[in-house]
Amino acid sequence: MIDPAGILLASTSSGTALRLVTVPGWGAARAKLSPTARAWVDAHGFAGEAGRHVAIPDSKGGISQVLAGSSDAGDADPFAVGRLCRALPEGTYCLEGEVREPELVALGWCLEAYGFQAYGKPSGSVAKLVCPRTIGRERVLAAAAATYLARDLINTPASDMGPDELEAAARAVALPFKAKVAVTGGQTLEKNFPMIHAVGRASPRAPRLIDFRWGRPRAPKVTLVGKGVSFDTGGHDIKPASGMLLKKKDMGGAAN
Repeated sequence: MIDPAGILLASTSSGTALRLVTVPGWGAARAKLSPTARAWVDAHGFAGEAGRHVAIPDSKGGISQVLAGSSDAGDADPFAVGRLCRALPEGTYCLEGEVREPELVALGWCLEAYGFQAYGKPSGSVAKLVCPRTIGRERVLAAAAATYLARDLINTPASDMGPDELEAAARAVALPFKAKVAVTGGQTLEKNFPMIHAVGRASPRAPRLIDFRWGRPRAPKVTLVGKGVSFDTGGHDIKPASGMLLKKKDMGGAAN
């Protein structure tokens, strides 16, 4: 699995300036540029539009800074900035200026950098981001790592991600946090959870209920339930091939 700590660097790191600008604020931002930089961005037709960016070169052929358009709408998607991790040249970048919802921007950057690597080589290089000083890096890394894990489980073909493997993944998550794991199978599953048993009984890969508990005993209780069908063959006669390709994601609820 990719390590998000290698994507979102510590706030003490240095990098190329990445400044987010908007169309309404473009006039003021442009005025602060040097004449040479203004000519460069004008030549590229950049005016702060969301989804566009322009890299301004320095005197040595490198990049002095990057200007990226960002929406100023109230419902703007903070994750959209993360797409720059694959659009920018490989390197390290540091956000400058006013950034709305910097924690979600940092998380979006990490999520965009994800790639499924279990069976092949990494899918190209990605740019790194220096964590903004105003947010907690560890919190973002934890959210990114959790999402990476769920995506890896979902993307793994059903031939390698059945009930046994899903149970092993649950135990691997529970162990470092000292969560209690209970697995119900066999006749006990058939008696107490007949629907789960009925769905999986035709497979040689035995069905089971995987349950783990964590937290202070007296704290308010929150229960999360996720569908864990590793592969549903019941739709073979009615689904097109394109639909069958996605059946391995039926365990996405359990993966999350």
